[in-house]
Order: sequence, then structure tokens, then C-alpha cells
Amino acid sequence: MNPNLTIYENLGGEEAVRALVSVFYPKVQKDPIIGPLFPEDIYPVMEKQFMFLTQFFGGPGLYTQQVGPPMMRARHLPFPITDVHADAWLRCMGEALTEIGVEETLRTFTLNRLSGPAHHFVNTP
Repeated sequence: MNPNLTIYENLGGEEAVRALVSVFYPKVQKDPIIGPLFPEDIYPVMEKQFMFLTQFFGGPGLYTQQVGPPMMRARHLPFPITDVHADAWLRCMGEALTEIGVEETLRTFTLNRLSGPAHHFVNTP
């Protein structure tokens, strides 16, 4: 991991973020804890996640350009999200990062960076 580069650049840019999202969502759909929160037609969710992660990781501001300001907590309020859901989401993301070959230091850094938002979405005890 090069500390002078963004997560987006360290991961490998657009191609790597697309790969991450494509490996991540099948894990989410199979997960008994968070899978039921997602629609059967996962493609629109995947595209938004790609745009969000690109922007969140320091790449182009695709999400804001296409959807508007992220306001992710507000967008997740309709769904009951607990700490268990946040942890399951992070576990699936960790598995996906491993599967696409992200080295341990970058994987840990990325998961730590995602942990704050994942737990910020918690809205149910």
C-alpha cells in the first residue's frame, strides 16, 4: 500500500472497484443476515455501490454527479440496520477484498475506513 495514493488508486482504480463490487454482492445476497435487506434485482444497487465506493475511496465523484449528495444514512433509514447487519456487511466486504487479491495492509486500511460509515447506518437496537 502506498500511503501517498488514495484507496481508489491503491486498489487499482475503476477496474478494481468494479471487480470488488461484482464479487461483493453475490456474498451479500447469500448472507442470511443482510441478504434479505436487498432487492432480488441487485444490478441497480451494484451500480450505485460502484459509484459510491469510487467516490468514497478518492476517485471521481461519480455518485454525486449521477445521484446527488450521498446522504447515505438518510438513504438507509427505511431499512432496520443493527450492529449485526453492519458487521455482516463488513465481513462480506473483507471476503471480497481478499478474493480480488487485495494485500493485507490495504485490506485492513480499507475495512477500517468503511467501518465508520457501516456503523453510522445503524438505526435499530
